[in-house]
Amino acid sequence: MAALCSPTSEAIEAAAKALRSGQLVAFPTETVYGLGADACSDEAVVRLYEAKGRPRFNPLIVHVEHADAAADHVEIDTLARRLMDAFWPGPLTLVLPRRESSPVSLLAGAGLDTLAVRAPAHPVARALLHAFAGPLVAPSANPSGRVSATEARHVVDDLGTRVSMVLDGGSCALGLESTIVELGASPKLLRAGALDRASVQDVLGQPLATEAGGPVRAPGALASHYAPALPVRLDARDVAPDEALLAFGPALEGAAVTLNLSERGDLREAAARLFSSLRALDRPGLRGIAVMPIPEEGLGEAIVDRLRRASAPRP
Repeated sequence: MAALCSPTSEAIEAAAKALRSGQLVAFPTETVYGLGADACSDEAVVRLYEAKGRPRFNPLIVHVEHADAAADHVEIDTLARRLMDAFWPGPLTLVLPRRESSPVSLLAGAGLDTLAVRAPAHPVARALLHAFAGPLVAPSANPSGRVSATEARHVVDDLGTRVSMVLDGGSCALGLESTIVELGASPKLLRAGALDRASVQDVLGQPLATEAGGPVRAPGALASHYAPALPVRLDARDVAPDEALLAFGPALEGAAVTLNLSERGDLREAAARLFSSLRALDRPGLRGIAVMPIPEEGLGEAIVDRLRRASAPRP
């Protein structure tokens, strides 16, 4: 099994050394746990794709320590700089034109002329990036298409020996992946996430279009994703005795087992609990998971997006 380590300075240096040798290291961010690999190593990126069972056409997010580090890999215009100044470090990923001089593996960008870049805010992630002194690709630390990891034990349970080390930074504070925005003539929201649409639009001074169709340009954009083993039923107004219930607000009665994202209807609390609750309800002997309605406002847009993908037909 993977070594589960407290994020001491010695462990972070050991993790950076493992990454330099092409190994995979899982670490916490404020959103979810990331499965880290050297972004500039084709071999390490291939190892990461294999560990996750991830389709090669699904691009990866390049994690950097700060905006100046991102500038080595992508073109940063006025709008991008404005968003970086407002939200970095934090849960915002920007898809920007790739610099020809960037040493990031072409596999990490899935052959596109853009790269997705982010500067995480979690102190362990930042310490690891500083110690590694280079960019890391770090998709969620779980098998592709399955429920994202928000605790270190989730990573160990899911990936076992496929990861060399897991830096245990406790539960992730936000619990939803980063918001992904592609900039250009018409800025687009490629993935709703832990930073709500309205906050981004306020800084941009213009609305975000919503990506529709075309090639996959952002992680987490496949129709079926974030899925537990049990089928997921959305907008449940009733629940059967052989179903688990994922509640929001006052819970329905009659489920075999119930977990509440937020009894008081708080969307931030619901976001932080979403993936851990789906994992906890994914139990043998049940017919499925019924999910009560969640308003699609603020962070609700991202929560409902994840639930729709979790409920989509499996490939």
